[in-house]
Amino acid sequence: MPETLTPTRGSFAAWLEACGRQVEPALERACRSTSLALGPAKLRQAVSHALLSGGKRVRPALALLACEAHGGAAELALPGAVACEMVHAYSLVHDDLPCMDDDVLRRGLPTVHVAFGEATAVLAGDALLGLAFEVLAAQPDAATARDQAGLLAAAAGPAGMVGGQQLDLEAEGRALDVAGVAAIHAAKTAALLAVSLQLGARAAGADPAAWTAYAGAVGRLFQATDDLLDATRTTAELGKTAGKDAAHGKATLVSALGLEAAGRAAQDLGREARAALEDLPIERHRGLLADLPDYLLNRCR
Repeated sequence: MPETLTPTRGSFAAWLEACGRQVEPALERACRSTSLALGPAKLRQAVSHALLSGGKRVRPALALLACEAHGGAAELALPGAVACEMVHAYSLVHDDLPCMDDDVLRRGLPTVHVAFGEATAVLAGDALLGLAFEVLAAQPDAATARDQAGLLAAAAGPAGMVGGQQLDLEAEGRALDVAGVAAIHAAKTAALLAVSLQLGARAAGADPAAWTAYAGAVGRLFQATDDLLDATRTTAELGKTAGKDAAHGKATLVSALGLEAAGRAAQDLGREARAALEDLPIERHRGLLADLPDYLLNRCR
């Protein structure tokens, strides 16, 4: 494997493309080399449908980026990158269930519960969560595995993603102010996105806490742009059902501020991330990290 993944074009989009050449094979290897290979065929198929059917792969790309930013080889971050993407995939499978956001389309394909049934979808999500920690535990460095497992568990758990999903459900049909929406965003989306950078930093032997401000702003920006995309893009463009936030009475930046003000708030988060970048003790990739907010602000899905 190459020592670094520096793309020929100095943009985060180019970095994302370069990372795909390592991330996709790593995800496929994880499906073959973990206990998933010993599971029932239908469960294996459902997990593969959830994990290997495309996606932006932003979280694993961020893990590799943070590792290289601290001078580490990108492949050191692959276990954390794979584990984080597995947790993300599990969250989408459960999010799409009829009892949650009730969606039938994900990445332009039928959601897991549509393709395999609700019960198998629940089990596929459960399997992905367990597999994430199996991948981390298989690392030869026990201290790295321990620290990364703690970081990922906290980000995915009651004070992070799962807690944010609960807040999101409770907020349906209610008029929340910006602070209330920000609290949902920080937990539901930002926690897992932020931890991807922290997992990469830890893989390089650096302090994950140094990324708190930058990663938090980037994570909230990701959800802010999701809110804007849901309100302005089509189902064909998104690969998932558009307009669901308004239809379900979701608490979003758009519902709290209106479309134009929500766009300005997203721009503010981009500026917050770029300001936080100045304090990061990194050796490389400042340009890519500075471009990341612009990538998120300009993405179309």
